Amino acid sequence: MKPTANPNRLFGLDTLRALAIVTVMLYHLTIFGELPERILPFTYFGWMGVDLFFVLSGFLIGQQALRPYFTGQQLSISEFYRRRAYRILPAYLTVLALYFLIPAWRESPNLPPLWKFLTFTMNFGISFDRHAFSHAWSLCVEEHFYLLLPILVMLLMRRPSARKTIAVFASVLLAGIALRAFLITHYPDDVWTGIYYPSYTRLDGLLTGVALATIRTFRPAWWQTLMQRGHALLLTGIVCVGCVVWMFRNHDLGSDTGSAMWGVIVGFPLLSLGLGLITASSVSKNGLLSGIKIPGAETIATLAFSLYLTHKAIGHLLMQQFPRITSPQGPASWLLYTVACLSAASLLHFAVERPFLHIRDHSIRHKSNAALEEEMRQDPAL
Repeated sequence: MKPTANPNRLFGLDTLRALAIVTVMLYHLTIFGELPERILPFTYFGWMGVDLFFVLSGFLIGQQALRPYFTGQQLSISEFYRRRAYRILPAYLTVLALYFLIPAWRESPNLPPLWKFLTFTMNFGISFDRHAFSHAWSLCVEEHFYLLLPILVMLLMRRPSARKTIAVFASVLLAGIALRAFLITHYPDDVWTGIYYPSYTRLDGLLTGVALATIRTFRPAWWQTLMQRGHALLLTGIVCVGCVVWMFRNHDLGSDTGSAMWGVIVGFPLLSLGLGLITASSVSKNGLLSGIKIPGAETIATLAFSLYLTHKAIGHLLMQQFPRITSPQGPASWLLYTVACLSAASLLHFAVERPFLHIRDHSIRHKSNAALEEEMRQDPAL
């Protein structure tokens, strides 16, 4: 069954979201065994797909938080949290239950404590001895973002000021750079658990997305100028990402010397900037990505969250039943992995995600109609 088409969907964003999940899935396949050499250069940098997810989340969720102020209204924090809860928690808790109730589902024998998953704190102090469902770390970062963003927006919008907003963006950016520089020089053996996973060192992508959303909402003239340069945005973004690839060309994210060290310090914001420019290009009318509807991209983008939650466990199960799934030979293995992942994600999407999204949307329409009826009672002219 194909997800219901939306005529207002942006092809470019679908393409980027599909690209993000595919690169992450390929990257995680490396933990199950040997892959064909011709795709290894691509899979080594698959971790960048998570940064692309962060930029897209910051851009889309940032617009949701800022849009009410553009129309003279105020953001309802409770409504914002409720919408995100309906979107994230049902599918996440379903997969979490599978991890804790069915040991065979786990791609690794040991799990962090349940309370860390329920409080979205498992990305702090990750132990490689307990790394089943470790990819939930990025959900923790996003949940912390969802928690803080509306509060920060409300505080800034009490007395709106472009100077104050720019100062906040610059402070978060520079604080992240300074913190990573301190950590990598003082704790060089702790790059992964101390820098890569914690929320306080991984805000660059979300910050970039929110910056784009802010420009689009409150500086439409600036945004229109950007939208007229879709090809330049795409090319510049690719150059920025290419520089980060060069920094980590030896595939050593944990190095405390040379270009990889500088990649950890300034590479994350540079990567986020590049991905942000590519994201802006993807919604530009003359951007290359915005004008091309890639077959299957919309479906994969729709299933991206369910794919992210389930793909590592599916890879593990297939490795146990069909060891050749990790073999460099045989297109049948790749086909099996693709079909299995899409099937599991579709089941989770249609059985859990979609029903709760319908409940959320029905509740929003009901509240909107009730608010309109109340306005009509108060003002007969309506």
